Amino acid sequence: MFIPDIGFGAMRVFMALLMVFWALVSLEGVISHGVQPLSRIAIHKTVFAIDNDAYIKASPSILGINEQNKEWVTLKYENPRPSNDDWIGVFSPSNFSSSTCLPENPRVGSPFLCTAPIKYQFANYTSPKYKHTGKGSLRFQLINQRSDFSFGLFSGGVLNPKFVALSNTIAFANPNAPVYPRLAQGKTWNEMTVTWTSGYDISEAEPFVEWGPKGEKQKRSPAVTLTFDRNSMCGAPARTVGWRDPGFIHTGFLKELWPNSVYTYKLGHKLFNGSYIWTRTYKFKASPYPGQNSLQRVVIFGDMGKDEYDGSNEYNNFQRGSLNTTKQLIDDLKNIDIVFHIGDICYANGYVSQWDQFTSQIEPIASSVPYMIASGNHERDWPGTGSFYGNMDSGGECGVLAETMFFVPAENRDKFWYSTDYGMFHFCIADTEQDWREGTEQYKFIEHCLASVDRQKQPWLIFLAHRVLGYSSDYSYAIEGSFAEPMGRELQKLWQKYKVDIAMFGHVHNYERTCPVYQNICTNKEKNFYKGSLNGTIHVAAGGGGASLSEFTTIKPNWSIYRDFDYGFVKLTAFDHSNLLFEYKKSRDGKVYDSFRISRDYRDILACTIDSCPSMTLAS
Repeated sequence: MFIPDIGFGAMRVFMALLMVFWALVSLEGVISHGVQPLSRIAIHKTVFAIDNDAYIKASPSILGINEQNKEWVTLKYENPRPSNDDWIGVFSPSNFSSSTCLPENPRVGSPFLCTAPIKYQFANYTSPKYKHTGKGSLRFQLINQRSDFSFGLFSGGVLNPKFVALSNTIAFANPNAPVYPRLAQGKTWNEMTVTWTSGYDISEAEPFVEWGPKGEKQKRSPAVTLTFDRNSMCGAPARTVGWRDPGFIHTGFLKELWPNSVYTYKLGHKLFNGSYIWTRTYKFKASPYPGQNSLQRVVIFGDMGKDEYDGSNEYNNFQRGSLNTTKQLIDDLKNIDIVFHIGDICYANGYVSQWDQFTSQIEPIASSVPYMIASGNHERDWPGTGSFYGNMDSGGECGVLAETMFFVPAENRDKFWYSTDYGMFHFCIADTEQDWREGTEQYKFIEHCLASVDRQKQPWLIFLAHRVLGYSSDYSYAIEGSFAEPMGRELQKLWQKYKVDIAMFGHVHNYERTCPVYQNICTNKEKNFYKGSLNGTIHVAAGGGGASLSEFTTIKPNWSIYRDFDYGFVKLTAFDHSNLLFEYKKSRDGKVYDSFRISRDYRDILACTIDSCPSMTLAS
């Protein structure tokens, strides 16, 4: 470690500019539903203040001896001058000094530290007497992230960090191991994809999936490999303090699946010395044939994010509900067939390490059922990158992380809109971060997606997107007088024309269900059991997956049936072509707090409603 050799005057200017930058980052975070916990750390201001009487020791030194990709580490530490704002950060790679990054230009040296920690805890978190004794202990849960780890003890709080002590280095036995498989529907109904992360480039090893029907002979399918570098990012912090090598992202394509059959799979890398690296064996159930009559269960939510089981960053309370939502889905996994996470995936906001932690968090779900995502503002938005909105919510990621870390069956993943079938369901997934208005490429996709479904075979037509394009009485929309995204309702005539049953959105961190509605008017007076035609579309905000909750306006519009200021998710159950159950469950207990049923015949879908059929005369 070393202190950069720059002049005092230059340092003052440099620090002043950095403080302006961090103020802007923090302000944007507040505007966009919360501050990324790691953005609170003014890492550029770190001062080298090693105290020879302070120490920090981490154990065990080798993790994952039995091929685990997640392990607990215990820290013991002592500081002769303790304070309640002392904190301990987890760094990976373990060498996190400024020697690992270059200065922005020859006149200004690089800061003492140039990499934010992966996470942190305060030194007194589980040692309340630390302020008086200077001694403490903590437990961190680490995941395999392709590099070694070290821990730094800091005084001065997160705004004026002073580096006091450095721990020993610890590492996983095989840091390059394939980890965190995530399934997704392919471009056809009988194709499943599996994406995973590893430290192996194709120049070092050949990635593949070994898979087949459960209990039968297995075969191998090759995987494609993608990655990106710092220059792929669009701005700070993604290309500065938030940057971390993402490793390599592999995707295998499992084709010609038998409907509803159970398959097993494991991920492999064949090294060029002839040896193999394997994961454990996983299993999934193939999708039903489009239109197939069987029990089909879908979970939908937005804005979940990630949180830390070890309590790290907990004082920020940014994504309090995410672990509860994750737990409820894991506990009920045998009753879930497919998951849709409709935007604001992990709120990395430019801190690239958070994507590994999120994929680790959802692994029990995503390795067993298709985990489909939509693009949100915290994945895509950045000025000058084609975003419909000119804000900075992605922290400089500008869609690169989401488009690479997860597979979606889009024709072009930079245009993050797609359709997918699951039995009696047809889903049209839009990208609200790119222009959807009439005449655009995406508008044409949406109309084609809605128009092309055979409602006799797939009666349940669902529209999904991140920002609310229909109806919401969230405070943020109410104060601007739009009760939804401005211009969003340009799609209403499409929903009405093609008789979309449910349009579901995230972005607002709460739950709200409307009546079947068209042009602000309820088209059906029923609230819980709909028979026959809805005559409109039911709109649902389901953005309470985990991130900090958002208030409703005190005014409850006439189209709003149920509102809940809490964390939760939606579950759709299709029993057959005529009966659908909608349930809203809270993340705290998994119990149902709002529900309705739809019961109808095919002729009910054919019936004309307002603006759903062209006008005719006898002459025509």
